[in-house]
Amino acid sequence: MTPKASVVAQKLLNLYRQEHVIFGGWSAVNPIFVNEATADVIAEMRNLPNGKTLIAHIENLRTGRTPMNTIDRSLLPYGGLMDETAATIKLTTAEITELTNGLSNFTPDQDGLARIQSLNVVKKFGDEWLVGIRAALAEYPELIEKWAVVRKTYRAYYLWKVASDMLTTPMSERARAQLQADMPDYEMYLPMFGDAGTELLTKLRTFISSIKHPTANNDEGGTN
Repeated sequence: MTPKASVVAQKLLNLYRQEHVIFGGWSAVNPIFVNEATADVIAEMRNLPNGKTLIAHIENLRTGRTPMNTIDRSLLPYGGLMDETAATIKLTTAEITELTNGLSNFTPDQDGLARIQSLNVVKKFGDEWLVGIRAALAEYPELIEKWAVVRKTYRAYYLWKVASDMLTTPMSERARAQLQADMPDYEMYLPMFGDAGTELLTKLRTFISSIKHPTANNDEGGTN
């Protein structure tokens, strides 16, 4: 079954807003924008919050005005606040040393995440620690690569919890629509958990299939 244009439009907007926590950043999401923003998806996107901004970004990508690994600063989501929040914060030598040691010993599991979050240099950024550290490491490309593994691990465990909760609790129609829109993230991260992640992903796909048919039937009934 081909996804409705409105669902795809919402998915692309979600990716646009969440780029700062997606492994690979703009390099990962820009090809998705270009490949999936068909004419009917663009039409739906025009009516959504920030939709026109994303459309302008997609047009820039398709014309080559913007490289596939970046975005025009004037089109950044949240006015660029997520990228600039900590851009002017300079880490001290002691903080860089603490972070370097922490990343060198990082393991991609919950214990590893807990140790990273316990670092003083990380705690100083509060709830925005993922984005804050990434921005503060602008001058340290070798550490940015290691930090990307932390971000990917955090995102994977977050989605694992969300997916598990979705399958065990009643869901609103809005939550179901959100699940469909976020499926690219689940498909990207859940396989990190091996067979258990693949099994959970299969359950999500089955769940989505089971909720599409009643909608389709209702649509058909409404046209009679």
